[in-house]
Amino acid sequence: MSDPELCRIKDEETGEQRDLQENVESEELSKAEEKQHDVKKGNKSLSHSQKRRSNKSFTCSQCGKSFSYKQSLKDHMRIHTGEKPHSCDQCGKSFTIKGNLNKHMKVHTGEKPHSCDQCGKSFAIKGTLNKHMKIHTGEKPHTCEQCGKSFSYKQSLNHHMRIHTAEKPFTCDQCGKGFTIKGNLKEHMKIHTGEKPYTCDQCGNSFTYKGTLNKHMKIHTGEKLHICDQCGKSFTNLSYFKSHLHYHSGERPFNCDQCGKNFVRAEYLKSHLKVHTEEKLYMCSLCGKSFSQLSNLKVHQKIHSGAKNYLCFDCGKTFITNTELKQHQRTHTGEKPYKCSHCDKRFSQLGNMKSHERIHTGEKLYHCPLCGMSFTHSSSLLYHTKKKCLKS
Repeated sequence: MSDPELCRIKDEETGEQRDLQENVESEELSKAEEKQHDVKKGNKSLSHSQKRRSNKSFTCSQCGKSFSYKQSLKDHMRIHTGEKPHSCDQCGKSFTIKGNLNKHMKVHTGEKPHSCDQCGKSFAIKGTLNKHMKIHTGEKPHTCEQCGKSFSYKQSLNHHMRIHTAEKPFTCDQCGKGFTIKGNLKEHMKIHTGEKPYTCDQCGNSFTYKGTLNKHMKIHTGEKLHICDQCGKSFTNLSYFKSHLHYHSGERPFNCDQCGKNFVRAEYLKSHLKVHTEEKLYMCSLCGKSFSQLSNLKVHQKIHSGAKNYLCFDCGKTFITNTELKQHQRTHTGEKPYKCSHCDKRFSQLGNMKSHERIHTGEKLYHCPLCGMSFTHSSSLLYHTKKKCLKS
């Protein structure tokens, strides 16, 4: 998982931690209420309150959690019922307890009174600062008993444990897909709604996830951190770099169980499988042409719109896709990254290398439907049918 996914998951976990924080803050508020109750009653009442805390006579019938005060239980129950009676008059967001609303209001006021003495970063809530400090201390007190992995936060460990239990309590009501954390479900729902809130200020392309936008921006900045020590090619994305290394090693770990074809990346295999099912769910509304992949439909639609957002800085020529631009740029650089596994001949495009390798293997994929003759290249079949087979 890259790399595209890693950035996205980071954003998702942030959202999920914010949701689970209400549960934590509810308990913290309960403790604050108890403390305030003690101050009002004095030292005599403090002893009484300590006894009540040890008893914790108010128990949640849903999850078994116990509380010292009835009001604390009432606030907690809203987590199960989904009731959020406290609404922000600025943005309409609702909360289960008033304390969380008060903390939220600092988002609008910009107030961040709690600062880190290590790096100077400021936070609206003291609890968030306390969590942030673990970045500097490296403290990870919560350890998984299954695999030994440690986490800074208890809720992160709880999320991780679902990997071992295979528990996916959050289910999409549109397609039935399950998720381990609520934040992942929220992000997934954008696929169904079509929501793309993250827009590139360079070319106007919009994205569902912020992590995808961040990766896209490297196309414009030219930032390429991952360099192949065999051919010098550089990549913006770590997963693409790792896949590229397979071309040099000849390794293709993803195998099609239908035809035996092997692939460098799992997503290439997934796309290929649609050839066997002939499933083409995505149809162009302008010409009716259907595609097995949404990305192919989007590329096709640019033919109708005429949009060519990818510019070659060497000659000024523009292209519909970034892939076309990269292939074109090799005419300027002379780069030939694809080497035949049978001889020393090199190619600028992968398709040309594959076609060449059939000379060595003797593989003939293209068959004449009229006479049954087979050919190594599609162009040879086309020539045969037009010039020879049809005439005879």
